[in-house]
Amino acid sequence: MKAGICLLLFFIPVAVFSQSKLPVIKASSNLASVRDGKVFQDKTWTITPAAKPDVFVALSKNVTFYTDQDSISFRMKPGVYHDFYVLLNGKDTAWTRIQAMPPYLDTLKAARKYNYSDKREIPAFTYQSPDDPRLKKIRADLQLDSIAGNGNDASKMINLMQWVHNIIRHDGNSNNPAVKNALAIIDVCRKEDRGVNCRMMATVLNECYLAIGFKSRFVTCMPRPLKFDDCHVINMVYSDDLDRWVWMDPTFSAYVMDEKGELLGPKEVRERLINGQPLIVNPDANWNRKVSYNKENYLNSYMAKNLYRIECTANSEADTETYTSGKQLTYIELLPMNAVKQLPQKEEKVTSKGTTIKNYKTNNPDLFWAKPTR
Repeated sequence: MKAGICLLLFFIPVAVFSQSKLPVIKASSNLASVRDGKVFQDKTWTITPAAKPDVFVALSKNVTFYTDQDSISFRMKPGVYHDFYVLLNGKDTAWTRIQAMPPYLDTLKAARKYNYSDKREIPAFTYQSPDDPRLKKIRADLQLDSIAGNGNDASKMINLMQWVHNIIRHDGNSNNPAVKNALAIIDVCRKEDRGVNCRMMATVLNECYLAIGFKSRFVTCMPRPLKFDDCHVINMVYSDDLDRWVWMDPTFSAYVMDEKGELLGPKEVRERLINGQPLIVNPDANWNRKVSYNKENYLNSYMAKNLYRIECTANSEADTETYTSGKQLTYIELLPMNAVKQLPQKEEKVTSKGTTIKNYKTNNPDLFWAKPTR
């Protein structure tokens, strides 16, 4: 998947066509730019002859693909794609495809029904105390009090989220480090001059929130299919000032508001997407300070796909997903009533590292979005 738009490369359809009749554009550089509606992505696309085809998923009706020598434009329609060749340095041919984003919002709207009467047992969500030695070290070493500032809850949450976004580069193709905590992840990125995926970025931010004293979870947002090439991980952090969970996304430096400018959590964002209610994304939301994101491409298209199924760990703490022998790790998944796989409600497995993983399912959003108690 490509840097800059790697989160959007999925759903490649099978097609039969005559490759000999495809248009050809020329390039002498393997970096190309794409204008997707009003969003211009400058040199974020890598021309890759080995991919067959190399797919860009368009969020808008009008798309133009630019090389250093040429360009080609398309008018997009749902279910339609356009293929062309890029002739790189006069010898390498890259089969490239531009396809329209499937109507994921329609799929999400069909998943509106939950079962508020589902009383099947799931573990309680817990949150590590900021007095834990590991969190105290994170707070001191990263100087989080200075970064968070002296403002209200919302100000501190946004400051920490934007700080993580700015010091860590997102790279959806990167390998996860073996030790998955804030200090180790930041250290790997600095020493190896590389980025990490959205899960690792959310892990860092989650531990920063916990270290400051906020109750927080990292949230895995998944599409309807059980097998998928792309999902997204964000954070939800509880504001005592607002008495609600708040959505924070370090990958896109994004938070979401209602028409009054009040911060919203994942539960409210999902409901408002389904019901067509107003949603506002902060105007400086972006990917790696290269590509801007707005409500249309961030929420209506991308997150609408990934808010079908939602999962969190039961225990939010430092080193949550660092696998060690004898460790137990529990996940809880919130499913709509028309999800593909509802049973078994509880599963258990042991990883090669000796970590026991338990998975629970629930259809009850009240249990899943419960206010933190400990």
